[in-house]
Amino acid sequence: MDHFGKKEVIQAILIADNNVENFKPLSDDDSTALIPLVNVCMLDYALEALNRSGIEEVFVFASLHLQSVRDHIKKGIASLSSWSVNMTVTVIGGEACQSFGDAMRELDSKALIRGNFVILGADTVTNADFRPIFEQHKKTVKYDKGAAATLIFKEAENQLRTGNEIMIALDTQNNRLHHHQRLRLNGKESNFEIPLEVFMHNSQVALHHNLLDPQMAIGSPSMLSLFSDNFDFETRDDFVKGILINEEILDSRIYVSLLPREQYARKVNNWLTYQIVSNDIIGRWTYPLVPDMGVVGLTQQYIFLKNNIYKSPTANMSKVQLHENVVAHAGCAVGPGSSLNNCVLGQNVKIGQNCYISNAYVLDDVVIADNSSLEFCVVGAKTTIGSKTKLKDGCVVGKGCVLPANTNLSNAIVASSPGNKEGETPSFKKLGDKAFLITQQDNDVVAASEDEDNDDILQIGKTVPKMMRLPIKYEESDYSSSSDEDESRPCSPLPDDTNIFLSEVIDSLSRGFQEKSNPDFLILEINSSRYAYNMSLKEVNFNVVKAIFSLPTIKESTGNILVDINAVLKQLGPVMTNYIKSEDAMVDCLKALEDIYLENDKVREKISQVIHYLYDKDFVSEEAILAWHEELDLELHASLHKSLQKLIEWLQQSSDEDEDEEDESD
Repeated sequence: MDHFGKKEVIQAILIADNNVENFKPLSDDDSTALIPLVNVCMLDYALEALNRSGIEEVFVFASLHLQSVRDHIKKGIASLSSWSVNMTVTVIGGEACQSFGDAMRELDSKALIRGNFVILGADTVTNADFRPIFEQHKKTVKYDKGAAATLIFKEAENQLRTGNEIMIALDTQNNRLHHHQRLRLNGKESNFEIPLEVFMHNSQVALHHNLLDPQMAIGSPSMLSLFSDNFDFETRDDFVKGILINEEILDSRIYVSLLPREQYARKVNNWLTYQIVSNDIIGRWTYPLVPDMGVVGLTQQYIFLKNNIYKSPTANMSKVQLHENVVAHAGCAVGPGSSLNNCVLGQNVKIGQNCYISNAYVLDDVVIADNSSLEFCVVGAKTTIGSKTKLKDGCVVGKGCVLPANTNLSNAIVASSPGNKEGETPSFKKLGDKAFLITQQDNDVVAASEDEDNDDILQIGKTVPKMMRLPIKYEESDYSSSSDEDESRPCSPLPDDTNIFLSEVIDSLSRGFQEKSNPDFLILEINSSRYAYNMSLKEVNFNVVKAIFSLPTIKESTGNILVDINAVLKQLGPVMTNYIKSEDAMVDCLKALEDIYLENDKVREKISQVIHYLYDKDFVSEEAILAWHEELDLELHASLHKSLQKLIEWLQQSSDEDEDEEDESD
């Protein structure tokens, strides 16, 4: 890949098995990285994000359920998952590793990392482009050899606490980090204590107290060795605090990069963030990592309907009320009279009659009997729920449970067995042969006093935020505008679907041209966008051609425009011919060139040669050119008419000669 340099192979590290306690009982059976998020494993979102940023070599580090992670990667490679085409993915394990710090020390001992690298959790969902951040980090390292890492943060608009919120102080002149503090889940901070020397030694300091930490960073090789040299670095926060306190001793510094507003990044570290990120994926804030774009496979699995309804063609949902934000995977069957709202149904889910499913996440092969109600809950795979059951307010039902009829639970954890680990003696209540209500004191909410100074209070292991009814101000996501901003939001979808479609096609083709992607993959992306925005075939033909001629190589051409067009169509020609087949499609193609004629001075100067080129390469026919020319308005397109006069005369003469030859032969 040319994005980062010709010889440099860009590497990345994905850390699996994060927040295991927070995702019980599902994490008892499998890696947290493999928990489905809108019917796609969290690990696949992270891999696809790296793939789209041009990363070439990825190391997935796992300690728990190591074989499951390896099997998943093998399956993805065998099935040609989109991330497997351009990336080499290797799973490495360390069963003795108990923390993030242990994982970093294990990676350092294996000496697999050869330069600067990207690092994030396998439970991070992002559409961020790491390329410019990576390049900036390389520049930082050039003038500061002690730059250990560039941490990546994202601004949040709301005040909902999920455990990922931080406050930082940085030098605005070079984005160097000087203070870092994780905010408490209960949001009780009345003040922040920042060392006085931060302000005394830096002339320009900015304080950010509304940031999300998606646990993403660009690391220098020294980052790994710092973990090896400091065994008290157990978490990433330990690493950050250790560097800030001992900058001079360790001769290391940390820098910060804030993601642009339109880019998405969030860490799924508990069931509340699972709910939030699921909503954001369904609401398309994570585009292109959305259900109908085929995050993993190269085939379209859903039909995208209005109100953010994603329905598999094989899902049977007749006489069912579909309100909004619903995802139904292949093989789903929902009985008549049922109502679905803000929910995800996995593969082969069976729901009976007159059920109410709202803000619920139902994994594969679940059976829900008649007259049941599920709100703000998660149901593990292969679970059976009896009739007239009610689950609400953060219930989590593990894999393979069988809940008897008339069960009524709120804010409960249910497992198929009472305990899995030696020495673990949780309190439990038997609901059925394969249903045990688990009560563990570690999961209870621990409230801190308002004057408590311990930053670790209410962090991992003390509180697991549950799914809940989100505040109204949060419903527009972190990526919506605040009330003080203009009503038109630059990062939300524009009212004109055609503009969005064109923009997405340009992005796909631009990336495909740079990376020399298989044209079939690009056609798949374009078709997905077509279905997403309900574009007609004529609109697709027009915008595909306009997108090709809007690529930077042509739009910003400084040399011979025909040479640049030839270079683009040599790579993207199969994409164009896939759509421009009939004479009507060829006329659509030429109409697109009318817009390009007005927008591009180089094309305007050579419009006759450009159309002649397309004719020579069989993109358009003689009949299509003549038919299009006859439709041009003489007043509106006077200059275009004049520019095409010789070409049209030549084509007409050629056509007359062909007719004469045919008459003579007759």
